[in-house]
Amino acid sequence: MAGCDRISVLPLEIKISLLSCLDFKDAVRTSALAHSWRHLWTLLPRLSLSSCSDPLGLDEDEIGDFYAFNIMWMERVVNLVSSLRGPILHFGLAFYYCPYRQSDPLLQHLLHLLLQKGGVVTLHLHNFNPRYRAVICLPFFHALKELGLSDCHLVLPTGFRRLDRLTELFLVDTQISSDDLITAKGPLSINLSFPLMRHLQFCVDDSAEEILVISAPCLEEAFIFHDKGVNFTSEKLARITLGLVTSIVMVSSLTLGFDALKDFSLVTLPFNFTFPRLRFLSFYLNIDTVDKRMYDAFAWLLRSIPFLEELEIELQGDDSNQTNRVAILTRELLAKKHDGFACLDRSVRSVVIRMYELKVTASITMAQFFLLNAKVLKELKIAYDADGMIMPSMIEELQKLEIVSSDAKVVIFDRIMGEKLLCMNN
Repeated sequence: MAGCDRISVLPLEIKISLLSCLDFKDAVRTSALAHSWRHLWTLLPRLSLSSCSDPLGLDEDEIGDFYAFNIMWMERVVNLVSSLRGPILHFGLAFYYCPYRQSDPLLQHLLHLLLQKGGVVTLHLHNFNPRYRAVICLPFFHALKELGLSDCHLVLPTGFRRLDRLTELFLVDTQISSDDLITAKGPLSINLSFPLMRHLQFCVDDSAEEILVISAPCLEEAFIFHDKGVNFTSEKLARITLGLVTSIVMVSSLTLGFDALKDFSLVTLPFNFTFPRLRFLSFYLNIDTVDKRMYDAFAWLLRSIPFLEELEIELQGDDSNQTNRVAILTRELLAKKHDGFACLDRSVRSVVIRMYELKVTASITMAQFFLLNAKVLKELKIAYDADGMIMPSMIEELQKLEIVSSDAKVVIFDRIMGEKLLCMNN
């Protein structure tokens, strides 16, 4: 009994903190075990639910209608949120969006309930239905620090311009629209400001018509990719992607999950553009699509990042019949070195060439370009699924390489085994 008394007299915030260590279902059950704790679950600041794993007392087989089950489930979520007495700081919902079946008003009502309770810091909404994007009119969550949306259509309210406290933004297969489109000369654009944002993950939607322009002076890391994969591109998609990439000018680490050179070769690149803080760049290169037009895109990237320190290139495609394509690309770069690649002269210290299957010709050609031109290079790593072995032809080709940096070493790395197979010092 004395032990129970000690627990009962704990400060309220400690009791809630203890319950918050459990998932919501277990927290409710634990709260019901003690009379003095029976209402504590209504004060929990964190709620994460999934229609797949948290049926909330519903039986889909008994209901007999998949869509009816999901609508009833959403209604129970709304009732549950209504019954909570404290602010919900962290909210996550994974649901199946049912168009034309009351999904829109229920979801919107849920968001307004969260707004009324105040203090939402983290909001994640994942729609399980890829055929129909869940329409979301985002209220003004002034305390919001992390926003994640998947398979959604985000409609920004009139006058929406910025989220002052947002630090993390994750948008996957999510379309953004606004009534306040900027329609000056040129394409439509949506201008947003996130003064504190540090991390951005964004999937560029091939159905989008507007260029998303993001002002993020504190951005540390960005991952931009396409929803159709690295082999799909179009002039419109390339234009929208370039508009987004060039808007996050203050980013420190940038990963482009698509064939960046192919995309950027389709559009007009901005002149005298610079990423002043960018130190890490990663992108895909499909060697099946390499042509001379991509020289300008590659040269633009190298010129635009004067302080680049780490570069990762993932080679994709079939190396068997493409022996000259990467050579064309690097030969064009070598022939026009007077364009000025400051990063190769003074800052690039690490280059990684990644592959799933070994592409000897393409990887050696790309490696030779950097070994000949990166004057302060410390390490060039060629990583592929080697199964713990190195092909003799690869060793022969590596021994022929010329290296300009006296400190540089060439490393062969097994992606699967996670081990270094060969290290050659200059």
